[in-house]
Amino acid sequence: MYPEKTALTAADFLNDKVLPFYDAQGMRLLRILTDRGTEYCGRIETHPYQLFLHLNGVEHSRTKVRHPQTNGSTERLNQIVQDEFYKVAFRKKIYKSIEEIQIDLDIFMDDYNNDRTNQGKHCQGRTPMQTFEDGRPLYQQYVFENSEKEKHAA
Repeated sequence: MYPEKTALTAADFLNDKVLPFYDAQGMRLLRILTDRGTEYCGRIETHPYQLFLHLNGVEHSRTKVRHPQTNGSTERLNQIVQDEFYKVAFRKKIYKSIEEIQIDLDIFMDDYNNDRTNQGKHCQGRTPMQTFEDGRPLYQQYVFENSEKEKHAA
């Protein structure tokens, strides 16, 4: 959890949570999709988030303007976190710090990713982590095909 929504905090989140997850999986984050918010978009030379992506070799895709369906999975997750975590947690406990909320949110997200099945078009009754694991062969094929293209281009 971050107290503000800035390019620096977005880059920090990637550095602290996202890239270590992919490293632990033996994978590399290849591309990221964001909306067109100022925390994600700017000139590479002066924008912390853009610079972080560039330095880590991550391609940046942006959602189309006025096409919220592009970001539907994220919007659904935000609604689930709001309904199933925040609304419940703040009724049961008085938090004294962001760190306390972060601990409980991490527990909720671990359960969400590893134990709670989802019925959407991507998970189809699997957990998000099972869906991620089932996509590993696609990742490996994509990396292999692009490395072959790079060899032939050189």
